[in-house]
Amino acid sequence: MAYSELIKNFDKIREYMRQFYVYGFRNRNDFGGKSARSYDNERRRIESWLGDYMSFRQDEGGKAMFLSVDSRSLAHNPLYQAFRTKSFTANDIALHFYILDMLAEGGELTLRQITDRTAAYRASFGDGEPLDDSTIRNKLREYVSLGLLESEKRGRELVYRRAPDNVDLDSWEEAVAFFSEADPAGVIGSLLLDRLVPQPDRFSFKHHYILHALDSEVLCDLLLAISENRCVELSNFSRRLKDIKKHNVFPAKIYVSTQSGRQYLLCWHYIYHRPMMFRLDNIRGVKPGSVERNREKYFGFCEKFEDHLWGVSGGEEPNLDHIEMTVRVGDDERIILDRLEREKRRGRVEAVDSHTYKYVADVYDASELLPWLRTFIGRVVKLTCSDLWVERRFSQDLEAMEKLYGGDADAVQ
Repeated sequence: MAYSELIKNFDKIREYMRQFYVYGFRNRNDFGGKSARSYDNERRRIESWLGDYMSFRQDEGGKAMFLSVDSRSLAHNPLYQAFRTKSFTANDIALHFYILDMLAEGGELTLRQITDRTAAYRASFGDGEPLDDSTIRNKLREYVSLGLLESEKRGRELVYRRAPDNVDLDSWEEAVAFFSEADPAGVIGSLLLDRLVPQPDRFSFKHHYILHALDSEVLCDLLLAISENRCVELSNFSRRLKDIKKHNVFPAKIYVSTQSGRQYLLCWHYIYHRPMMFRLDNIRGVKPGSVERNREKYFGFCEKFEDHLWGVSGGEEPNLDHIEMTVRVGDDERIILDRLEREKRRGRVEAVDSHTYKYVADVYDASELLPWLRTFIGRVVKLTCSDLWVERRFSQDLEAMEKLYGGDADAVQ
């Protein structure tokens, strides 16, 4: 079978692109459970989109491919290219141009009129037998759902016309360009930019998390369900079990990490009867369900859950970790106090004296605070936590730093 550029299963290409970008340096043999032909087809497909960013090196295992991207030099996320390809047939292509041409300049036609004119087009171009009504009706229905066409009931028939386009994209150029790179659903902005020539390249980002682009389809499905107050069935891949499990949940919010760009879904799990977090890059599919009549109840449970959430690790309230960090702030270090107030999340800041302040928090998992706590090293006077592992880990980090750079780890109690 010849190599095909068309995508039948987007989740497959999504996983290959993630493997090449995140892990890199992988060859054919590293993709367990994948045939050599499947690997070659997906690799060629990715190369056709991202040839400028594909590299390889030769090692004992063979030719290892990887994606090499300097996000600081990118004006546009290249991973959005994956959404510019889809499966179609020869009839899809023909109908696209037939329909848009016959409805040009304000034309309005019924299904019967469009069917008759389609037959005339095909006869003129020698495209073969006329298409049946159901094929044309399905294409019209699809284009109405996509917003390319409008339909109106007149008597017993539907009349179709091209949807008006009154948006002046030129006046939104900078806003769309920024949205396409900074928003989790930036793929929408990226597709709008295709209509601008040349595309604006006014923005660059020091920390540009481009991998979230591959989760755009899942994200949009979840956002739609949230806006419609619908429950959903998630097909979630368990990295521990190496299996896909179904979960019936009520989606409440999307969390986006400012440190890694990773995205999470906060939801109420109907089976486990508790709020839970799911990583979007583990979600393989989202199936919308019925409208949730008790939306306020389950949304309230999720909001209450957030009261003791530092990152994404959850637990039960009786098992909260209590943590206190006392820091010394110099006369010219108001910025440290401002940081504590700005970044405290669910905790609180208490003044001990004019130069000493205490950060106090009750969270589900205090270990999530460690990266943040380390940023105050040199000013920490005392650190205590009900989870003694957190205290030991912090002390070990100080000792390791002392061995490397010198200093006094005993200065922290």
